[in-house]
Amino acid sequence: MAGIAAAAIGFSTSALADVKAGVDAWTQGDFANAVREWADPAAAGDPDAQFNMAQAYRLGRGVYADLAQAEALYAKAAAQGHVKAADNYGLLLFQRGARQEAMPFVSAAALRGDPRAQYLLGIAHFNGDLVEKDWGRAYALLTLANSTGLPQARGALVQMDEYISLEDRQEAQTLAATLKADADAARARELAAIDLALGVGATRDSSEPSAFLAAGADYTVPTPRPEVVASRNYEMPTRQAVVATSSPAATPALPVSGAKPSGPWKVQLGAFGVPGNAERLWGRLSGRSEIAGYERLLVKSANLTVLSAGGYSTRGEADAACTSLKRSGLDCLVTR
Repeated sequence: MAGIAAAAIGFSTSALADVKAGVDAWTQGDFANAVREWADPAAAGDPDAQFNMAQAYRLGRGVYADLAQAEALYAKAAAQGHVKAADNYGLLLFQRGARQEAMPFVSAAALRGDPRAQYLLGIAHFNGDLVEKDWGRAYALLTLANSTGLPQARGALVQMDEYISLEDRQEAQTLAATLKADADAARARELAAIDLALGVGATRDSSEPSAFLAAGADYTVPTPRPEVVASRNYEMPTRQAVVATSSPAATPALPVSGAKPSGPWKVQLGAFGVPGNAERLWGRLSGRSEIAGYERLLVKSANLTVLSAGGYSTRGEADAACTSLKRSGLDCLVTR
């Protein structure tokens, strides 16, 4: 069965065996022998061997580091449908400045759930650079990248929280959930297609090479760090300065007794991908007359931390507080 499947996709059983032998050598730390095993199958057109050789050239293990050679090998494997090769090819193109050429690969990788690609595509959507400007999609993509622990994504979200409205951030969570589901489904389809091409069932024979081989476990293409700032032809929205006073008529009265208010109405002040931003906002606003003395509420909602002031007795009190805050250029929502 393995021999029939190998012939069907154009590679000999011996070539597949060489690739697997290289994987075993790499796993044992014998990088030079791994490269020797992969060299002939890669030259013969085996996409797994080409991908593994590209990894070796990128890392400089078993061969001298050579980014140009790595990129060429990724490109050859990607042209044959090797998904991981395509993902890494796009990242290398972006890194060396071929951003327009890279973007279709980056976009495809982001849709498959690659956090590095999600980060880059999110930055592009925020700035309207090579793709349409879409702050909701930008925030959703950065939220997904941040959920994997990608450090650059956290820093970008901190900046985006200053510009993207509360409503848009909340809507982005729904989009993020949809994108994640789509990525999971795409990966499942691709892995099923690979197993079908190799002629294997739900469990792969341990003697056969895996679909994605070798150095991926300890290999990360260094991600470029574009700032979340406007490009030259795009102006960031200006934010009205927060002022310390507001109209007395719009300010709800606090309980005379000094007891903490316990009404059912809340004024939602923000929703943040980075919890520390919620704490910082409360520190800035807690002394304002609209919310002073009311309860600080921090609630996790999907990947957001939602900050509210709670305890307003009536909808009218909460509306008055929110209206006053909006006059100072602050976002808020009244909820119960």
